[in-house]
Amino acid sequence: MSEAATVLIFDSGVGGLTVFREVVRARPDARYIYVADDAGFPYGNQPEAALIARIVDVVGKAIAEHKPDLVVIACNTASTLALAQLRAAYTVPFVGTVPAIKPACAQSKSKRIAVLGTQSTVSREYTRALIREFAGDCDVVLVGSPKLATYAEMELAGTPASDADIKSEIAPCFGEGPPEHYTDTIVLACTHYPLLLDRFRALQAWPVDWLDPAPAIARRVADLLRERPPGPVGERPRIFFTSGRAPAPHLAGALAQYGF
Repeated sequence: MSEAATVLIFDSGVGGLTVFREVVRARPDARYIYVADDAGFPYGNQPEAALIARIVDVVGKAIAEHKPDLVVIACNTASTLALAQLRAAYTVPFVGTVPAIKPACAQSKSKRIAVLGTQSTVSREYTRALIREFAGDCDVVLVGSPKLATYAEMELAGTPASDADIKSEIAPCFGEGPPEHYTDTIVLACTHYPLLLDRFRALQAWPVDWLDPAPAIARRVADLLRERPPGPVGERPRIFFTSGRAPAPHLAGALAQYGF
């Protein structure tokens, strides 16, 4: 029997759990290592050069320690900023997380979509290049939130933000205009945001499709591991925080629901 594949999943915090959940469903037999760079969280407002250096260093140390067969960068900011540098520095295959602008525009009926991400992700040239290449006749509204990633961490830790605070962050996605031109699709361009999806749906100005990239990432991982025949369900996943902290009780309970 061949040895189980080792998959390293990296994020600035616990948002990548939304990607981890889908990847595990696709390959439950793999061995999973999750690295949360909470010592560097949040990434959104840090200088680019320093952040690239940090991501390349933290991921490199994790690769050296755990020797993965594949690395998932479950963070839009890290992917749009440092994926090219990671691929240049390390030979292991990488799967990144980038705003799902192409599928959003393909499915939109009103041809108006919003991209909801960190300020760093929506301001990145990488994101604007995706719009130029794939948006076609779509009107794309870029909404950078300085707070939602932190609110998502708070949600998982059992100290949720208020409805008013969350509503104010998502309100720019909807805008104004005649109904036929309303936003009908919102791209979740931060892996933290699906942790708040139930809150978003309860507070949305009108019904929209919230597009989570995690299932597409899971399909890509499964494709890259297709030559590794599935075996029995893998060992219990492990999670590491770069701060070295132990999760608080409520967070530890939430992590247990993901199998940690």
